[in-house]
Amino acid sequence: MSPVTDPSLVPGAYNFRDVGGLPAAAGLTRRGVLYRSGSLAHLGDEGRATISSLHLRRIIDLRDGTEIERQPSLIDGIDVERVSVPVFLGSSAMFYDDDLSITDMYRMIIGESRERVVRVVRGIVEDQPVLVHCTAGKDRTGVTVAMALSAVGVEREAVIADYARTEEYVPPAVAERVIKHLRSLHPNNSSNLEELAAMSPARVMREVLAEVDRDFGSPIEYLRSGGLGDDEITELHRVLVVRGS
Repeated sequence: MSPVTDPSLVPGAYNFRDVGGLPAAAGLTRRGVLYRSGSLAHLGDEGRATISSLHLRRIIDLRDGTEIERQPSLIDGIDVERVSVPVFLGSSAMFYDDDLSITDMYRMIIGESRERVVRVVRGIVEDQPVLVHCTAGKDRTGVTVAMALSAVGVEREAVIADYARTEEYVPPAVAERVIKHLRSLHPNNSSNLEELAAMSPARVMREVLAEVDRDFGSPIEYLRSGGLGDDEITELHRVLVVRGS
């Protein structure tokens, strides 16, 4: 699918969108509660003003320390709590240095960073409106948001479609900028940088969710196994889903 102009809610932050309005078993996901995006390292005054108008209470940054140091979020002056939850154990460099595929990356996030995924979901439960973001708003953000949405009963194909929207919304110039940034972090590597920076097919997310079902029973059971309590799951439903009439 050819990329289109990024309809980002926030100027200077590509792929910034609200995950409200998705069909769930009990209704629809609420608007104005959970947002997802790519990097906030290119915000100008208009972008910061727009973020302020969303009245975010919390921004959860999934990048590691090296990424944050290289591309700090330009959100000074915005009254919002910043929470760092680097989803990759150690550093994101391991994925590029070991030349892992996107599917391998997602499996490792699910398998080895379960407690960190739970920390992100818990961060959504604890305060809203909340933004979850990484560098491209695709892989780390895609996996963690998919777990949260799946846990509250969002229809499987709607979860996959939300993930796949990134393919439509990342303009070629932005994709090239992401690749350049990754190469600056990992100059001696890697043959799969283009694959990691570009959008992978939706089938990857479908396969990952199927593996979660196979290995844990369901996304809810996956989150429970990582320490999310039943009361937190109930609250996640309350804050993310508008019940149908």
